[in-house]
Amino acid sequence: MKHLLYAAVALVAVAAPIAASAQPQDDRRDYHDDRRDLRHDQRVIARDQAVIHYDRARAESWHDRAEWRDFRGPRPGYWYAPGWGYRPISHFGWRRGAFVPAAYRGFYVQDWGYYGLRPPPPGYRWIYADGNFVLMALGTGLIADLVMNGY
Repeated sequence: MKHLLYAAVALVAVAAPIAASAQPQDDRRDYHDDRRDLRHDQRVIARDQAVIHYDRARAESWHDRAEWRDFRGPRPGYWYAPGWGYRPISHFGWRRGAFVPAAYRGFYVQDWGYYGLRPPPPGYRWIYADGNFVLMALGTGLIADLVMNGY
C-alpha cells in the first residue's frame, strides 16, 4: 500500500510541471503586441496641404512644437525636481531669534561632531537647511545659533 502511495505522489510530481507547460501563452503575447503598437504609432494629419507627422517613438518630438515653446529653459526663481515639477526656492533669512519654518524642522544633523559643531544643549537640535547649520529649539523652532555656509 505504501509503495502504491509513493508511486502516485511521484507520478503527480513529475506530471504537474509537464501539464503546466502545455498551457497556452497567448495572453502574454497579445499584451506585448499592444505595447509595441503604441510605441511605433505614427499619425499623419493633413490640414490645408500641410502634413504634420507625430512620432511617438521619438522622445524629443515635442521639443520643437509651437505649443511647447513657452516651457523651455530655466524658470527664474524656481527649482526643478526631476520627475515632480516646479516649486519655489525659499529665500529665508536665517538669523538668531527667528523661527525655523515647519518644512525644515525634520532635517536633523545626527553626527554633529563630524561637521565640527558643538553638542546641542538639551531641548535643542542641529538642523541642516539651505547650506546652513541651525541650532533650533525643539519645542518652538526658535533659532539659538547658526553656522552660515557650514558645508
